[in-house]
Amino acid sequence: MKQRLSALPFFQALAAALLFGASAPLAKVLLGDVDPIPLAAFLYLGSGLGVWLFQRLRRRKTDGAQQEAPLQKSDLPWLAGASLAGGVIAPILLLFGLRAAPAASASLLLNFEGVATTLIAAAIFGEAVGRRAWLAILLMTAASILLSFDPHGGWGMTLGSLGVLGACVFWGLDNNFTRNISAKDPLSIVMIKGLAAGTFSLGLAFLTGSTLPALPVILGAMLLGSLSYGLSITLFIRAMRGLGAARTSALFATAPLAGITLSFLLFRDMPGLLFLLSLPLVAAGTVLMLNEDHGHVHRHAALQHEHWHRHDDGHHSHAHPSVMAADKAHSHPHQHTEEEHTHPHLPDLHHRHRHSA
Repeated sequence: MKQRLSALPFFQALAAALLFGASAPLAKVLLGDVDPIPLAAFLYLGSGLGVWLFQRLRRRKTDGAQQEAPLQKSDLPWLAGASLAGGVIAPILLLFGLRAAPAASASLLLNFEGVATTLIAAAIFGEAVGRRAWLAILLMTAASILLSFDPHGGWGMTLGSLGVLGACVFWGLDNNFTRNISAKDPLSIVMIKGLAAGTFSLGLAFLTGSTLPALPVILGAMLLGSLSYGLSITLFIRAMRGLGAARTSALFATAPLAGITLSFLLFRDMPGLLFLLSLPLVAAGTVLMLNEDHGHVHRHAALQHEHWHRHDDGHHSHAHPSVMAADKAHSHPHQHTEEEHTHPHLPDLHHRHRHSA
């Protein structure tokens, strides 16, 4: 019986995009009462604090049992790099870029994040991106460009535009750094990144003299951040476990669809022609990814690591102590022996090997 790829990470990536896409129109409701920088601060703080609260409640319910692999010292450089690149450097470059870049340029150039993520994943980290995946990524990127295009806005490649491109490159680094620790507890990753980025943005708000909003607005922003940032990024990290950085970022590019749909429901903003033109591109890109059938003879080197896993995936046949249930999803340090076989796979936790062609 032929082994099939799991559809779960695809839907996790799409759900992450849905939640994040909904943040734009909902944040627009709040922007009348708060400046952009403190709003960003409370969105990130909400994601970190929301995850922290959820962790406390979950561990109390499970008597403190650890269900996901905890972060180790060896993971901290990747986490620090992701937090610095995506939570500090990228937002600063974006803020400076938006001062000088024409509106149309900035909107379109922000879609370069997915391309940057893919290029970095393939060129630096050796992630496999075949022709079918490249086509799907290009279709998704084209759709997001259509959704962002403003025919009435100014256009031009300015120093500000370079700032926006630089922000996308650092977000691409953030995505790839996070991919390298995606085996570990995503809630801990999101909590640390959210609190770090939120604290930095809050400090920046004080330095720039921004006025803090009223308490109800702060609480609303933090609630929105806990869902559209915290839960969204958690699902994004889970998706990267099974898809890798390039494919997850491509599916995440569907986020504007959710934003435009919610804008119609909230503000009665009718979707335009560009929205309708983007739908078949998104559908085609999604179908290409869902039907990707990449398989070849590949070798697994001997490896010891720790992550959440089951024993029905063909890669975890190790024995367990009698106190541990092997038939349920769990996490513990385990050993993989060297093995060579063939089956359909994507750049998941066990298939991040380089390809010769």
